[in-house]
Amino acid sequence: MSENRDIVIIGGGIIGCTSAYFLTRHPSYDPAKHKITLLEASKIAGGASGKAGGLLGLWAYPSNIVPLSYRLHAELAAEHDGGSRWGYRRIHCGQLSAKGRVAEQEKSQKGDPSNTESISLQKRDKAALGRLIAAGLPKDLDWIAAESAKSYYEMGTPDNTAQVHPYQFTTSMAQLAAEKGVNIVLGSVSSIDRSEGAVRSVTYRDKETSKSHTISATDVVIAAGPWTKSVYPPAPISAMRAHSVTIKSKAPISAYALFTEISLPPNFGRTNTFLKSKRPHSKQVSPEIYARPGNEAYACGEGDTLVPLPKTTADVQTDQSRCQDIIDYVSSISDELRDGEVTSRQACYLPNVQAASGGPLIGETGVQGLLLAAGHTCWGIQNGPGTGKVISEMIYDKRVTSANIASLDPRKVL
Repeated sequence: MSENRDIVIIGGGIIGCTSAYFLTRHPSYDPAKHKITLLEASKIAGGASGKAGGLLGLWAYPSNIVPLSYRLHAELAAEHDGGSRWGYRRIHCGQLSAKGRVAEQEKSQKGDPSNTESISLQKRDKAALGRLIAAGLPKDLDWIAAESAKSYYEMGTPDNTAQVHPYQFTTSMAQLAAEKGVNIVLGSVSSIDRSEGAVRSVTYRDKETSKSHTISATDVVIAAGPWTKSVYPPAPISAMRAHSVTIKSKAPISAYALFTEISLPPNFGRTNTFLKSKRPHSKQVSPEIYARPGNEAYACGEGDTLVPLPKTTADVQTDQSRCQDIIDYVSSISDELRDGEVTSRQACYLPNVQAASGGPLIGETGVQGLLLAAGHTCWGIQNGPGTGKVISEMIYDKRVTSANIASLDPRKVL
């Protein structure tokens, strides 16, 4: 493709940043003829792309783009030192059934929680190890309390499961794209001129100056996640809020991602005295826990739709009580997490496709030059590289050769 092109990407999350990256790595990319602008309303990776878990799996969905994207994650990590730059590593993943404990029970069974050395010795106690093995837990998954573990089912191995740190990965993709000529602009899109059935320009309001600017566009990629509908109203994209926390353990925690089912005792309550309350808890809770490099753990709870989507990622409000719930739930089955330092309490919104076909939606919209890449639910980080790759093929080659994504065509639901 030799003609001049003005490519505008709307959204500075993982999909927008990987699209920018792969557009600059396509064989047809010519920085002298192809101008690429990435517009982001707040900041790069300010939403779910900076606050997600970062789990990667060949067993994820949808199956038509997962293998491509999983392979690209490995290739990107090898090319750009992703291990140190964004925490890429292969891990185990499993379903854990456990019994929660109340704070007093934890202390009486484990002694002084401030003594991390005693915790380490307890982990290696023969009786405790025997209980873990009896429950089916791998020997190195020793940061789950022995008296809590009920059963373990392996879902993924290092052969088909990995992880990244979402914020580090997304911002690295943006930086690598910028190094090849992508212009990153902070500003909120107010309109897309698509007169006569084709995109002509994009108008945005600059974040710093509040001035309105209009830039020419031959190609527009809408990758605004849960905010996609505000940019392109026909898109059937809704938003779900999700809370999460990160905890720095004082003791080593092995590389496992856990989907838990925790049975709470009747007298379960908050462990944080500042937020202590009598609010009832469900008998069964299902937080996800992902161990990260550097003895950090990421944990998230169930989503909700109680608070409508705000204007930008900067306006997202965090419900501290929901974060405390997550902390209490994971602390009830792990001394390492209970005694660790809570380093962040956060919330974000995930994009869902309101259609029977599900999501994501990747491809043409019926308007010439207007592409949609949104609705990736909780698998945006996993499927980001694959999405960026096929978007680059759509723009430069006018056809996708890396994967068969016909079922993800937005025109089926628009």
